[in-house]
This record gives sequence, structure tokens and C-alpha cells, in this order.
Amino acid sequence: MFKILLKKQMTEIFRGYFYDAKKNKKRSLFSTIMFIIIYLAIMIGVLGGMFTYLSAGLCEPLTTAGMGWLYFIIMGMIAIALGSFGSIFNTYSGLYLSKDNDMLLSLPIPTGCIVAARLTSVYLLGLLYSAVVMVPAVIVYWIEAPINISIVIGSIFLIIIISAVILVLSCVLGWCVAKLSLKLKNKSFVTVFLSLAFFALYYFVYFKAQSVIQDLIMNAAIYGQKVKDSAYPLYLFGKIAEGDWLAIGIFAVIVALICIFTFWILSRSFIGIATSTASTAKKKYKEKYVTRKSISSALLAKEFGRFTSSPNYMLNCTMGSVFLIIISGALIIKGGDFAGALNQVYATGMDQGFIVAIIITIICVTAAMNDMVVPSVSLEGKSIWIGQSLPVEPWNILSAKLMVQILVTGIPVILCEACCVVLFDFGIAEKIMICIIPLIFTVLIALFGLFLGIKMPNLTWTSELAPIKQGINVMIAMFGGAALGMLIIAVYYLIKSKIDIILYLGMTAAVFIVAAIILYTWLKKKGAQIYRFL
Repeated sequence: MFKILLKKQMTEIFRGYFYDAKKNKKRSLFSTIMFIIIYLAIMIGVLGGMFTYLSAGLCEPLTTAGMGWLYFIIMGMIAIALGSFGSIFNTYSGLYLSKDNDMLLSLPIPTGCIVAARLTSVYLLGLLYSAVVMVPAVIVYWIEAPINISIVIGSIFLIIIISAVILVLSCVLGWCVAKLSLKLKNKSFVTVFLSLAFFALYYFVYFKAQSVIQDLIMNAAIYGQKVKDSAYPLYLFGKIAEGDWLAIGIFAVIVALICIFTFWILSRSFIGIATSTASTAKKKYKEKYVTRKSISSALLAKEFGRFTSSPNYMLNCTMGSVFLIIISGALIIKGGDFAGALNQVYATGMDQGFIVAIIITIICVTAAMNDMVVPSVSLEGKSIWIGQSLPVEPWNILSAKLMVQILVTGIPVILCEACCVVLFDFGIAEKIMICIIPLIFTVLIALFGLFLGIKMPNLTWTSELAPIKQGINVMIAMFGGAALGMLIIAVYYLIKSKIDIILYLGMTAAVFIVAAIILYTWLKKKGAQIYRFL
């Protein structure tokens, strides 16, 4: 029974490699093999190569200084962080709040067997992520430093200990996430916020990593002594891979006891957690007057409700707005530095019009990253008949979808434009163009996205990620919008010696307006009819 349950858990984790959610059928053997090869290439080739490079940079100077244990502490902490984050959400959904809890608990299967199978799947996933870091680290150490049988055993044992620590951390953090998810009301916004916070932390660490590593290597002796004095257990942790049998024995006993205790706690509390439901607060009925909405307002509210109810939808389709806000914040905080840098650029003799074109291009390309209107038709799926049966014109429904992207993208665009207009010392005509062209571009890419959504819908999906991320219309919209935005600066670069920047930008705005009118006319007539009979 344990083997069957473990196979079920692992199949659920890697379900996407065997099942095509977009086509709602099993993948072919060739497709499955190719997906597995791509996955291994990313894990081993990309991530493994990245951590091999990091290991090579740290190992030689630290082992030469006699602090190989500090090298293994650093790599071990990275492995624990990566493994814990990589498996925490699998623990949350696979161990605590799995959708098949009720079915499994109704079968004559011991609770301990269910918990053991799920813990094993969490352990294997954590081992996979940590091995991407630790296996290259160990191999590099074996190449750089003299080894013996104790070091070989200790290095392998360190990988096992790290995976066990990841298992315990994943269980604890997964339990916290599961408990919080039952209490939170606006889960979608919380998920989006945490995901964006992680991305911000990742890029902060990425850009700071090089300076931190250099500082660590230059002051290795100082940091090593501080670890020995104030964090001796951490010192023993690093000594495991150097073949210190005392450290191996101590950590083997401690980690084994913690794992046994974790299994015991989960076995006793699993039923209570697995059968938990979100708390519902008691509310006293109060009579309220509801203001009657127009058709447009009601449909727009419906579309925003669908948009804000899905973390996948918000995260994957609004990164342009996020980056526009970040750019605006950077301009507000570092405005003086940007202005100074711009003055230096002017001093080199660069054409002011070229700078204006670059600013407009940056705003437009960033805005093109938003594509929520493209999958909006497909996301209705088999429920599309509901909108079609309403006593409203199809164009009313389509225009509501259109307005979601225009508003979500347009407001950050205006904010970014305002910062540029206030900060940079351009002429009135240049500032007007900075304000006008990105807004026209925003409307144009929204119309183009809706055109693609109607012409290439996917109404048979089983996972909402299929129309959001995997549709060919989404790819065309994003890359096509970015290419159109880049075309602004590319064309001007080729003809800047023959045309004034204001005239060029005016012609660009006119072309965008004409294209938008053509798309708008098609959508209102032909597009609405296509939507009616989808």
C-alpha cells in the first residue's frame, strides 16, 4: 500500500509531464520523454551548472585557508533554503490540504501509511532540490582538496542530513501555510504579494551575491572565527563533510530524533488538519440598499472579480504594471541621479530626441508585458454560454474585458509618464509626446490582445494555466507588443538624421491611432459576432 500511495503522490507532482491539461488527454511517450529531458536539462544543466560555478569560486580559496567547513556551511545553507522553498507548497497542498484527503481517509488505509507516503514524497522533492546544490559542491570539493574514505562518507552523509532538515522545515512551514490559508479571506492577493516579495528578494540577493562572496573570501578568517565562537553547532555542521566522526554522530542522532518526532506529531494530528475547513464568521443580516449599475459597470465589475480571484491570472498577466510602478518609484527616489546622468549624456552630444524615443520605448515595451485581455475569452471555458445568454450585446462583454487591461495598464503608465515629465527637462512638445504615445500604445495592444483572444480561443482547458501561459495567442501578444514597442526606437535610429523627433513621434501616434481604429471596428462588428457563436 505504501508503494501505491507513494507512486500516486509522485505522479501528482509531475502530472504535467504525463498529462496535457490544454488538450485534456494523456501525452504521447515522445512528449513525455522530451519534457523529462527538458526538466533534467534545466535542473542539472542550468541550476547545477550555476551552483558548480559558485562552488568553484568558493571552494579553492576557503580550502586553501583551511576552512573547508565554512565552504560546506555556505553551500549547505543555500541548499536548505532552495529545498525548503521548492517543497513548501508541495507540502502545503500534498501533505495537509490535498484534495483527496476525504477519499483516502474513507478507505481502510492506516493513517500512518498515508502520512509516510506523503512525507516520503516531500523528502524526495526536497532531496532533488538540495542535490542540485550539494552534489556539485561535493564534487568540486573532492577535486580541489585531498580526500579519504572519511571525507567521502561525511560528504554523502551531509547531503542526507540536509535533505532531512529540509523535510522537517517543509513540514513546519507547510503547516503554517495550511493554517493561514484556512483563515485568510483574500487568498489571491496574499499569494500574489508573497510571490512578488520572493521575486524581489531573489533579485536583491542575485545582485548582491557577488559583492558578498568577495567580502567573505577576503575576510574568511574573521568570519570563520566568529562562527566557531558564537555558533559552534554550525561549525560542527560544516565539519561533517570533512569526515569529522564526532560531528557525524551528533547530527545523525539529532536529525533522526527530530524526524521521528515529526512523523509522530503528524500521525497524531493529520486527521484534524486534513479535515479542517475554513472558518466562517457568523454575520447578522442587515438590510442594505444596492445602487443599480449600468450594463457596462456590472460587466466590468464581473471581469475584475474574475481577474482578482485568480493568483495565476494576476501574476502572469500584470508584470508590466508591477515593473512600471517599480520604475516610477525608482524615478521618485533616485530622480536627482537620473537627471544628473541625463545631463552627462547631453554633454556627450547625444540627440535629445533619441533620449525621448528611448523613454517612450521603455514605457511601451514594459506596458506590452500585460496581456490579461488575451486569455479573458478562453478563461470562460465551458461557461461561455452564460455570457452569451445574457440580454446584452456581445460587444458589451468584450468591451468590459478590454477595459480591465486598459485600466490596469493605463494607470501605471500615466504614473510613469508623470514622473518622466516632472523629472526630465524636455520641451513642451516632447513631454506631450511622452504622455500621449504610451497611452495610445496601451489601447492598441489591448485591442490586439482581444483580437487574438477571439480568433484563437481555447475553451476546453482543464487547468487555467493553459490559456494564461501556454496559448499561442499569449505568446504572439507579448512578443508582438514588445517588438512593436522596440520598433519605435529602431525606426527613429535609422532615420533620425532626416526627420525631426516631434514629426516622427506625431507620425508614429497617427499610425497607432489608425491601427487601433481598424482593430476597434473589426472587434465591434466581426469580433462580437464570432464571440456570440463560440
